[in-house]
Amino acid sequence: MIDRLSRRIKLNSIHAKLLTTYVLLTGLGTTLMAGYILWSFHVYFMQTRQADLDNWTTALSESAADSLEAQNFQRLELLVQRYGAAQTVTLRIFNQKGRILATSNPKLDQQVTDWYKVPGMSEALQNRFARGVAKGVLSNEDRLYIAKPIVRNGKLLGVLRISITLEQFQLQFAKVIWSVLGTLVLTILLCTLISTRLARGLSKPIETMQTFAMRLGSGHFGDKLIIHQNNELDQLAAELNRMSQRLALLDQERRAFLANVSHELRTPISNVQVTIDALKSGAYEEPQLRDRFLQTIENEIKRLSRLIHDLLDLGRLEAGVTQLEQQTISLPGLINRAVSTMEPRMQALGISVRVKVIDLQIQGDPERLLQAILNVLDNAIKHSASDSQVFISAYNQGKQVVVKIQDQGRGISEGDLPRIFEQFYTTDPSRKGSGSGLGLAIAKRIIEAHQGSITASSVANEGATFMICLPLKARAE
Repeated sequence: MIDRLSRRIKLNSIHAKLLTTYVLLTGLGTTLMAGYILWSFHVYFMQTRQADLDNWTTALSESAADSLEAQNFQRLELLVQRYGAAQTVTLRIFNQKGRILATSNPKLDQQVTDWYKVPGMSEALQNRFARGVAKGVLSNEDRLYIAKPIVRNGKLLGVLRISITLEQFQLQFAKVIWSVLGTLVLTILLCTLISTRLARGLSKPIETMQTFAMRLGSGHFGDKLIIHQNNELDQLAAELNRMSQRLALLDQERRAFLANVSHELRTPISNVQVTIDALKSGAYEEPQLRDRFLQTIENEIKRLSRLIHDLLDLGRLEAGVTQLEQQTISLPGLINRAVSTMEPRMQALGISVRVKVIDLQIQGDPERLLQAILNVLDNAIKHSASDSQVFISAYNQGKQVVVKIQDQGRGISEGDLPRIFEQFYTTDPSRKGSGSGLGLAIAKRIIEAHQGSITASSVANEGATFMICLPLKARAE
């Protein structure tokens, strides 16, 4: 119960992290986009209004210059009244000394005592163009203004100052901001709902795979994980399924191996125990029977010793802890050593051997390769009839050396052929006691450790052929 709760908390944590990440990324992205849109809108409006104000100022300054040259102050008054508006557009014309000549807002302007303090006036009276945003005269509202010197023939005639209120724009911009913020909140909410679905869609397969992996860890091999995502999770699920099948196969092989080892160890031990009991029961008193029983004990102990040696050898080869020597080996010499070792046994069984090996060199561990060839040759001798022949040949094929060992026995059946390199597998139950059933398995591991391969083929009643392929020693440049 605690483990289940812990797993649920972890999965919820994954879901929460994914959801938080999605929402934060969505919120950040939409916020940045909304901010950029509002900033762009504000800049565009201000630039547009500033351009309009520049055009108005240029046109009005020409008319004001004509009136100032003609000293026609009544015309100046008509000009500011026509183009000015008390609340939105304020237009003022000053002489070159800063005294106001005409204004569109006379009530407000009567309260001003020092026009030099009004933004832009000081620069304009010094024949410099001024523009910007400032508070209104005697008010707190933001206004966009331009103060432009009125010049004719290089002479400063006066100053034209025009300003427009930004209140309406600010009200409209505030509405836009609230609209954008509302849209932003709605977008984040919708993205949160979508992100919740996406996060759940990712966390659910992870939960399934975690449960599957925990079942594998507890020994439930062979289960199948099904996930339909059409992405990398599908590939991961396929790899987990392959791992599950491989673990199931390895577990089956392990169980079979343990059963075979138990059987192979039990048989000689039981035989020794029975023989000892017989000797204790009085067989020891009869010399002929005693010698036969002692020979049986010796044979079973030798068999047990060979089995243990082969098991240790196979275990070291499969674990990869066996250190292989790297020497240059003469292939004819290696084959001759194997034949010389088996020759007394073959002569006793009436089996002859024919060798046809070309002079080639290979790289590897000579003792291990000799062991592999002896194991294959031993198998050929076991399945050969008296007065038959074993053929050994070797030749090069591309960058490989091929060694063929062929007997004239009754061959290997099609059902047994794929399994002859398995541990403890034997094709002839009647020969169960003649070997450990590990010889070909050990030979296969040794050949593969030398980057080679071994295969078998057979024709019924004509014998079996084992083909060993090893890399040819590279020639020095």
